[in-house]
Amino acid sequence: MKSHISNALSDFFFEYETPRQVLVRNRRVGVVCRIIQLGVLAYIIGWVFIYEKGYQSADTAVSSVFTKMKGVGYTSINGSERVWDVADYVFPSQGDASFVVMTNYIITEGQEMGTCPELHGKHNCSTNADCEGGSFKRTGHGQMTGVCVENKTCEVLAWCPVEDDHKIPDPPMLMSAENYTLFIKNSVTFPLFGVSRSNLVEDIDAAYISKCLHHPDDAPLCPIFKLGDIVKLSGFDFETIARVGGAIGIVVDWTCNFDVDVTHCKPQYNFHGLYGNAAETDKAKASVGYNFRYAKHYMDNKVQKRTLLKVFGIRFDIIVQSLARKFDIIPTLTAIGSGVGIFGVATVVCDLVLLYLLPKRAFYKNMKFKYTDTHVQDPDSEAGSTETEK
Repeated sequence: MKSHISNALSDFFFEYETPRQVLVRNRRVGVVCRIIQLGVLAYIIGWVFIYEKGYQSADTAVSSVFTKMKGVGYTSINGSERVWDVADYVFPSQGDASFVVMTNYIITEGQEMGTCPELHGKHNCSTNADCEGGSFKRTGHGQMTGVCVENKTCEVLAWCPVEDDHKIPDPPMLMSAENYTLFIKNSVTFPLFGVSRSNLVEDIDAAYISKCLHHPDDAPLCPIFKLGDIVKLSGFDFETIARVGGAIGIVVDWTCNFDVDVTHCKPQYNFHGLYGNAAETDKAKASVGYNFRYAKHYMDNKVQKRTLLKVFGIRFDIIVQSLARKFDIIPTLTAIGSGVGIFGVATVVCDLVLLYLLPKRAFYKNMKFKYTDTHVQDPDSEAGSTETEK
Protein backbone atom coordinates (compact mmCIF):
# COMPACT_ATOMS: atom_id res chain seq x y z
CA MET A 1 0.00 0.00 0.00
CA LYS A 2 2.81 2.33 0.96
CA SER A 3 4.59 1.51 -2.29
CA HIS A 4 1.51 2.35 -4.37
CA ILE A 5 1.11 5.72 -2.64
CA SER A 6 4.81 6.48 -3.10
CA ASN A 7 4.64 5.62 -6.81
CA ALA A 8 1.51 7.72 -7.28
CA LEU A 9 3.13 10.75 -5.66
CA SER A 10 6.29 10.23 -7.67
CA ASP A 11 4.31 10.05 -10.93
CA PHE A 12 2.35 13.21 -10.00
CA PHE A 13 5.39 15.35 -9.22
CA PHE A 14 8.02 14.03 -11.65
CA GLU A 15 6.10 13.10 -14.82
CA TYR A 16 4.85 15.41 -17.56
CA GLU A 17 2.12 14.59 -20.05
CA THR A 18 1.86 16.21 -23.47
CA PRO A 19 -0.72 15.65 -26.24
CA ARG A 20 0.24 13.67 -29.28
CA GLN A 21 0.80 15.85 -32.36
CA VAL A 22 -0.15 14.57 -35.83
CA LEU A 23 1.14 16.52 -38.84
CA VAL A 24 -1.47 16.36 -41.61
CA ARG A 25 -0.35 17.33 -45.11
CA ASN A 26 -3.64 18.43 -46.61
CA ARG A 27 -3.95 21.71 -48.49
CA ARG A 28 -7.64 22.25 -47.79
CA VAL A 29 -7.33 21.70 -44.08
CA GLY A 30 -4.15 23.78 -43.93
CA VAL A 31 -5.81 26.71 -45.73
CA VAL A 32 -8.88 26.51 -43.46
CA CYS A 33 -6.65 26.49 -40.37
CA ARG A 34 -4.61 29.51 -41.46
CA ILE A 35 -7.71 31.49 -42.49
CA ILE A 36 -9.29 30.92 -39.08
CA GLN A 37 -6.06 31.85 -37.29
CA LEU A 38 -5.70 35.03 -39.37
CA GLY A 39 -9.32 35.91 -38.57
CA VAL A 40 -8.70 35.44 -34.84
CA LEU A 41 -5.52 37.51 -35.06
CA ALA A 42 -7.36 40.30 -36.91
CA TYR A 43 -10.09 40.21 -34.25
CA ILE A 44 -7.56 40.49 -31.41
CA ILE A 45 -5.56 43.30 -32.98
CA GLY A 46 -8.33 45.21 -34.78
CA TRP A 47 -11.33 44.85 -32.47
CA VAL A 48 -9.94 44.07 -28.99
CA PHE A 49 -6.87 46.31 -29.00
CA ILE A 50 -7.47 49.07 -31.56
CA TYR A 51 -11.25 49.60 -31.48
CA GLU A 52 -12.19 48.48 -27.95
CA LYS A 53 -8.87 49.61 -26.41
CA GLY A 54 -8.56 46.32 -24.56
CA TYR A 55 -5.13 47.29 -23.24
CA GLN A 56 -6.57 50.19 -21.20
CA SER A 57 -8.70 50.53 -18.10
CA ALA A 58 -11.64 52.96 -18.24
CA ASP A 59 -13.34 55.40 -15.90
CA THR A 60 -16.27 57.83 -16.02
CA ALA A 61 -16.26 61.27 -14.45
CA VAL A 62 -17.99 62.93 -11.54
CA SER A 63 -19.32 66.15 -13.02
CA SER A 64 -20.68 69.56 -12.03
CA VAL A 65 -22.32 72.12 -14.34
CA PHE A 66 -22.88 75.84 -13.79
CA THR A 67 -24.70 78.09 -16.26
CA LYS A 68 -25.28 81.81 -16.67
CA MET A 69 -27.51 83.65 -19.15
CA LYS A 70 -26.93 87.15 -20.49
CA GLY A 71 -29.20 89.35 -22.61
CA VAL A 72 -32.13 91.76 -22.50
CA GLY A 73 -35.54 91.48 -24.20
CA TYR A 74 -38.09 94.17 -25.11
CA THR A 75 -41.86 94.03 -25.64
CA SER A 76 -44.52 96.63 -26.41
CA ILE A 77 -48.17 95.59 -25.92
CA ASN A 78 -50.95 98.14 -26.45
CA GLY A 79 -48.48 100.95 -25.86
CA SER A 80 -47.11 99.35 -22.69
CA GLU A 81 -43.36 98.93 -23.00
CA ARG A 82 -41.34 96.53 -20.94
CA VAL A 83 -37.75 95.33 -20.72
CA TRP A 84 -37.10 91.70 -19.74
CA ASP A 85 -33.81 90.79 -18.09
CA VAL A 86 -32.34 87.49 -16.89
CA ALA A 87 -34.34 87.52 -13.65
CA ASP A 88 -37.56 87.69 -15.71
CA TYR A 89 -37.03 85.09 -18.44
CA VAL A 90 -34.87 82.31 -16.92
CA PHE A 91 -36.45 79.54 -14.78
CA PRO A 92 -35.01 78.60 -12.35
CA SER A 93 -32.57 81.42 -11.74
CA GLN A 94 -29.89 79.46 -9.84
CA GLY A 95 -27.84 78.42 -12.89
CA ASP A 96 -28.82 74.74 -13.01
CA ALA A 97 -27.87 72.22 -15.69
CA SER A 98 -31.55 72.17 -16.71
CA PHE A 99 -33.39 75.46 -17.18
CA VAL A 100 -35.97 77.24 -19.33
CA VAL A 101 -35.62 80.45 -21.32
CA MET A 102 -38.95 82.20 -21.92
CA THR A 103 -39.56 83.09 -25.58
CA ASN A 104 -43.32 83.69 -25.68
CA TYR A 105 -46.11 84.23 -23.18
CA ILE A 106 -49.80 84.93 -22.56
CA ILE A 107 -50.40 87.36 -19.71
CA THR A 108 -53.60 87.76 -17.67
CA GLU A 109 -53.37 90.76 -15.36
CA GLY A 110 -55.41 91.85 -12.36
CA GLN A 111 -56.89 88.48 -11.43
CA GLU A 112 -58.65 88.26 -8.07
CA MET A 113 -60.58 85.52 -6.35
CA GLY A 114 -64.32 85.65 -7.19
CA THR A 115 -67.04 84.36 -9.53
CA CYS A 116 -67.01 84.85 -13.28
CA PRO A 117 -68.08 83.09 -16.51
CA GLU A 118 -65.97 80.18 -17.71
CA LEU A 119 -64.47 80.28 -21.20
CA HIS A 120 -66.54 79.05 -24.11
CA GLY A 121 -65.79 75.40 -24.75
CA LYS A 122 -64.90 74.67 -21.14
CA HIS A 123 -68.35 74.53 -19.44
CA ASN A 124 -71.05 75.28 -22.03
CA CYS A 125 -74.63 75.21 -20.76
CA SER A 126 -78.22 76.10 -21.61
CA THR A 127 -79.77 75.95 -18.10
CA ASN A 128 -78.56 75.94 -14.51
CA ALA A 129 -79.09 72.17 -14.47
CA ASP A 130 -76.11 71.83 -16.80
CA CYS A 131 -73.83 73.39 -14.19
CA GLU A 132 -73.48 71.07 -11.21
CA GLY A 133 -72.68 73.26 -8.23
CA GLY A 134 -69.53 72.35 -6.30
CA SER A 135 -68.08 70.20 -9.10
CA PHE A 136 -64.94 70.59 -11.17
CA LYS A 137 -63.88 69.72 -14.67
CA ARG A 138 -60.34 68.73 -15.47
CA THR A 139 -59.93 71.38 -18.16
CA GLY A 140 -61.78 74.11 -16.28
CA HIS A 141 -60.49 77.06 -14.27
CA GLY A 142 -62.44 76.66 -11.05
CA GLN A 143 -65.42 75.27 -9.13
CA MET A 144 -68.85 75.58 -10.73
CA THR A 145 -71.42 77.57 -8.74
CA GLY A 146 -74.50 75.99 -10.37
CA VAL A 147 -75.38 79.11 -12.40
CA CYS A 148 -75.57 79.27 -16.19
CA VAL A 149 -74.80 82.86 -17.18
CA GLU A 150 -75.98 84.79 -20.22
CA ASN A 151 -73.11 83.82 -22.48
CA LYS A 152 -74.19 80.18 -22.10
CA THR A 153 -71.26 79.11 -19.96
CA CYS A 154 -71.17 77.99 -16.36
CA GLU A 155 -70.18 80.44 -13.68
CA VAL A 156 -67.11 79.38 -11.68
CA LEU A 157 -65.40 80.34 -8.48
CA ALA A 158 -61.87 81.04 -9.65
CA TRP A 159 -59.21 83.65 -10.24
CA CYS A 160 -61.14 86.13 -12.38
CA PRO A 161 -61.06 87.01 -15.19
CA VAL A 162 -60.11 83.52 -16.28
CA GLU A 163 -57.19 83.02 -18.62
CA ASP A 164 -57.88 82.85 -22.37
CA ASP A 165 -55.02 80.92 -23.97
CA HIS A 166 -56.72 79.95 -27.23
CA LYS A 167 -54.60 82.32 -29.30
CA ILE A 168 -50.82 82.00 -28.97
CA PRO A 169 -48.95 85.20 -29.96
CA ASP A 170 -47.37 84.93 -33.38
CA PRO A 171 -44.65 86.04 -33.96
CA PRO A 172 -43.28 85.22 -30.49
CA MET A 173 -43.18 88.07 -27.99
CA LEU A 174 -39.49 87.61 -27.19
CA MET A 175 -37.83 86.97 -30.53
CA SER A 176 -34.89 88.89 -29.08
CA ALA A 177 -34.05 85.71 -27.15
CA GLU A 178 -32.25 84.58 -30.30
CA ASN A 179 -29.40 86.93 -29.35
CA TYR A 180 -29.14 85.90 -25.68
CA THR A 181 -25.90 84.20 -24.69
CA LEU A 182 -25.33 81.15 -22.50
CA PHE A 183 -22.14 80.57 -20.50
CA ILE A 184 -21.42 76.95 -19.48
CA LYS A 185 -18.86 76.09 -16.84
CA ASN A 186 -18.23 72.38 -16.44
CA SER A 187 -15.79 70.58 -14.14
CA VAL A 188 -15.11 66.84 -14.24
CA THR A 189 -13.05 64.48 -12.07
CA PHE A 190 -11.95 60.97 -13.00
CA PRO A 191 -11.51 59.27 -9.59
CA LEU A 192 -9.70 56.16 -10.89
CA PHE A 193 -6.93 58.23 -12.45
CA GLY A 194 -6.98 61.17 -10.03
CA VAL A 195 -7.42 63.71 -12.85
CA SER A 196 -9.62 66.82 -12.76
CA ARG A 197 -10.43 68.95 -15.77
CA SER A 198 -12.52 72.02 -16.58
CA ASN A 199 -13.97 73.18 -19.87
CA LEU A 200 -12.02 76.39 -19.24
CA VAL A 201 -8.90 74.70 -20.60
CA GLU A 202 -5.36 76.05 -20.79
CA ASP A 203 -5.94 78.29 -23.82
CA ILE A 204 -9.01 80.00 -22.32
CA ASP A 205 -8.56 83.05 -20.10
CA ALA A 206 -10.67 86.06 -19.08
CA ALA A 207 -9.61 88.09 -22.12
CA TYR A 208 -10.59 85.28 -24.49
CA ILE A 209 -13.96 84.70 -22.83
CA SER A 210 -14.82 88.40 -23.00
CA LYS A 211 -14.76 88.36 -26.81
CA CYS A 212 -15.31 84.75 -27.97
CA LEU A 213 -18.49 83.12 -29.22
CA HIS A 214 -18.74 79.39 -29.76
CA HIS A 215 -18.41 78.14 -33.32
CA PRO A 216 -17.97 74.42 -34.19
CA ASP A 217 -15.00 75.18 -36.48
CA ASP A 218 -13.58 78.59 -35.57
CA ALA A 219 -14.00 78.53 -31.76
CA PRO A 220 -14.90 74.95 -30.68
CA LEU A 221 -13.67 75.42 -27.10
CA CYS A 222 -15.39 78.74 -26.36
CA PRO A 223 -17.91 78.12 -23.53
CA ILE A 224 -20.20 81.02 -24.52
CA PHE A 225 -23.06 80.13 -26.87
CA LYS A 226 -25.59 82.25 -28.73
CA LEU A 227 -29.09 80.83 -28.32
CA GLY A 228 -29.88 81.26 -31.99
CA ASP A 229 -26.79 79.22 -32.90
CA ILE A 230 -27.71 76.47 -30.43
CA VAL A 231 -31.19 76.15 -31.93
CA LYS A 232 -29.78 76.11 -35.46
CA LEU A 233 -27.14 73.49 -34.64
CA SER A 234 -29.83 71.32 -33.03
CA GLY A 235 -31.77 71.26 -36.31
CA PHE A 236 -34.69 73.48 -35.21
CA ASP A 237 -36.05 76.75 -36.56
CA PHE A 238 -35.85 79.46 -33.90
CA GLU A 239 -39.11 81.28 -34.66
CA THR A 240 -41.04 78.00 -34.70
CA ILE A 241 -39.69 76.67 -31.44
CA ALA A 242 -39.87 80.12 -29.79
CA ARG A 243 -43.60 80.34 -30.48
CA VAL A 244 -44.69 77.11 -28.73
CA GLY A 245 -41.56 76.10 -26.82
CA GLY A 246 -39.51 72.95 -26.92
CA ALA A 247 -36.44 71.19 -25.54
CA ILE A 248 -32.81 71.05 -26.65
CA GLY A 249 -30.06 68.84 -25.28
CA ILE A 250 -26.50 70.17 -25.02
CA VAL A 251 -24.02 67.32 -24.66
CA VAL A 252 -20.57 68.03 -23.22
CA ASP A 253 -18.45 65.07 -24.27
CA TRP A 254 -15.23 64.23 -22.42
CA THR A 255 -13.52 61.36 -24.26
CA CYS A 256 -9.93 61.30 -23.04
CA ASN A 257 -6.80 59.20 -23.44
CA PHE A 258 -4.50 59.62 -20.43
CA ASP A 259 -1.67 57.73 -22.12
CA VAL A 260 -0.85 61.18 -23.55
CA ASP A 261 -0.60 64.48 -21.69
CA VAL A 262 -3.79 65.45 -19.81
CA THR A 263 -3.84 68.83 -21.60
CA HIS A 264 -5.13 66.94 -24.64
CA CYS A 265 -8.27 66.07 -22.64
CA LYS A 266 -10.72 68.71 -23.92
CA PRO A 267 -14.52 68.81 -24.22
CA GLN A 268 -16.60 68.60 -27.36
CA TYR A 269 -20.06 70.18 -27.57
CA ASN A 270 -22.96 68.59 -29.42
CA PHE A 271 -26.54 69.86 -29.77
CA HIS A 272 -29.69 67.77 -30.17
CA GLY A 273 -33.27 68.91 -30.75
CA LEU A 274 -35.39 66.81 -28.38
CA TYR A 275 -38.92 68.01 -29.05
CA GLY A 276 -40.93 71.09 -29.96
CA ASN A 277 -40.38 71.52 -33.70
CA ALA A 278 -43.68 71.90 -35.53
CA ALA A 279 -42.06 70.36 -38.61
CA GLU A 280 -41.19 67.14 -36.78
CA THR A 281 -42.29 63.90 -38.41
CA ASP A 282 -44.11 62.62 -35.34
CA LYS A 283 -47.62 61.81 -36.56
CA ALA A 284 -49.17 61.94 -33.07
CA LYS A 285 -48.67 65.62 -32.23
CA ALA A 286 -50.82 65.49 -29.14
CA SER A 287 -48.62 67.90 -27.20
CA VAL A 288 -46.16 69.90 -29.25
CA GLY A 289 -43.94 72.41 -27.48
CA TYR A 290 -43.22 73.25 -23.87
CA ASN A 291 -45.10 75.60 -21.54
CA PHE A 292 -45.94 76.20 -17.89
CA ARG A 293 -47.66 78.83 -15.75
CA TYR A 294 -46.53 80.97 -12.87
CA ALA A 295 -48.15 83.85 -11.00
CA LYS A 296 -46.95 87.02 -9.30
CA HIS A 297 -49.15 87.89 -6.30
CA TYR A 298 -49.63 91.38 -4.89
CA MET A 299 -52.06 93.43 -2.77
CA ASP A 300 -54.25 96.18 -4.26
CA ASN A 301 -56.45 98.17 -1.82
CA LYS A 302 -56.22 95.28 0.63
CA VAL A 303 -57.41 92.84 -2.04
CA GLN A 304 -55.11 90.00 -3.03
CA LYS A 305 -54.53 89.94 -6.78
CA ARG A 306 -52.16 88.26 -9.16
CA THR A 307 -50.70 88.47 -12.65
CA LEU A 308 -50.75 85.09 -14.39
CA LEU A 309 -48.30 84.23 -17.15
CA LYS A 310 -48.47 81.19 -19.38
CA VAL A 311 -44.85 80.83 -20.41
CA PHE A 312 -43.69 79.23 -23.65
CA GLY A 313 -39.98 78.58 -23.59
CA ILE A 314 -37.02 76.51 -24.68
CA ARG A 315 -35.84 74.03 -22.10
CA PHE A 316 -32.10 73.34 -22.16
CA ASP A 317 -30.75 70.12 -20.65
CA ILE A 318 -26.97 70.05 -20.32
CA ILE A 319 -25.78 66.45 -20.31
CA VAL A 320 -22.18 65.49 -19.51
CA GLN A 321 -20.81 62.32 -21.11
CA SER A 322 -17.37 61.09 -20.13
CA LEU A 323 -15.02 58.20 -20.75
CA ALA A 324 -11.30 58.23 -19.93
CA ARG A 325 -8.82 55.45 -20.65
CA LYS A 326 -5.26 54.64 -19.61
CA PHE A 327 -2.89 51.71 -20.14
CA ASP A 328 -3.23 48.94 -17.56
CA ILE A 329 -1.30 45.66 -17.56
CA ILE A 330 -4.21 43.64 -16.10
CA PRO A 331 -6.73 44.16 -18.96
CA THR A 332 -3.84 43.84 -21.43
CA LEU A 333 -2.91 40.37 -20.17
CA THR A 334 -6.59 39.40 -19.96
CA ALA A 335 -7.15 40.39 -23.59
CA ILE A 336 -4.04 38.52 -24.75
CA GLY A 337 -5.01 35.41 -22.77
CA SER A 338 -8.52 35.34 -24.15
CA GLY A 339 -7.15 35.83 -27.66
CA VAL A 340 -4.76 32.90 -27.29
CA GLY A 341 -7.67 30.77 -26.10
CA ILE A 342 -9.72 31.68 -29.16
CA PHE A 343 -6.92 30.31 -31.37
CA GLY A 344 -8.11 26.87 -30.25
CA VAL A 345 -11.15 27.34 -32.48
CA ALA A 346 -8.95 26.64 -35.51
CA THR A 347 -7.92 23.25 -34.09
CA VAL A 348 -11.52 22.26 -33.30
CA VAL A 349 -12.78 23.19 -36.77
CA CYS A 350 -9.92 21.43 -38.55
CA ASP A 351 -10.42 18.28 -36.46
CA LEU A 352 -14.10 18.25 -37.41
CA VAL A 353 -13.17 18.55 -41.09
CA LEU A 354 -10.55 15.79 -40.83
CA LEU A 355 -12.59 13.32 -38.83
CA TYR A 356 -16.07 13.78 -40.32
CA LEU A 357 -15.99 15.52 -43.73
CA LEU A 358 -12.96 14.41 -45.77
CA PRO A 359 -13.10 11.18 -47.82
CA LYS A 360 -10.09 9.73 -45.92
CA ARG A 361 -11.63 10.45 -42.55
CA ALA A 362 -11.17 6.83 -41.37
CA PHE A 363 -7.45 7.00 -42.12
CA TYR A 364 -7.04 10.32 -40.32
CA LYS A 365 -8.99 8.98 -37.35
CA ASN A 366 -6.63 5.98 -37.04
CA MET A 367 -3.65 8.32 -37.25
CA LYS A 368 -5.01 10.66 -34.59
CA PHE A 369 -6.18 8.13 -32.00
CA LYS A 370 -4.40 5.11 -30.55
CA TYR A 371 -6.53 2.43 -28.91
CA THR A 372 -5.47 -0.21 -26.36
CA ASP A 373 -7.45 -2.92 -24.60
CA THR A 374 -5.12 -3.24 -21.58
CA HIS A 375 -2.58 -1.34 -19.56
CA VAL A 376 0.22 -3.35 -21.13
CA GLN A 377 1.49 -1.29 -24.05
CA ASP A 378 4.33 -1.68 -26.54
CA PRO A 379 6.10 1.69 -26.74
CA ASP A 380 7.27 0.91 -30.29
CA SER A 381 3.76 0.15 -31.63
CA GLU A 382 2.42 2.13 -34.61
CA ALA A 383 -0.12 4.88 -34.33
CA GLY A 384 -3.64 3.57 -34.65
CA SER A 385 -2.74 -0.02 -33.74
CA THR A 386 -4.68 -2.05 -31.24
CA GLU A 387 -2.91 -4.24 -28.70
CA THR A 388 -4.36 -7.14 -26.73
CA GLU A 389 -2.71 -8.81 -23.75
CA LYS A 390 -2.25 -12.59 -24.22
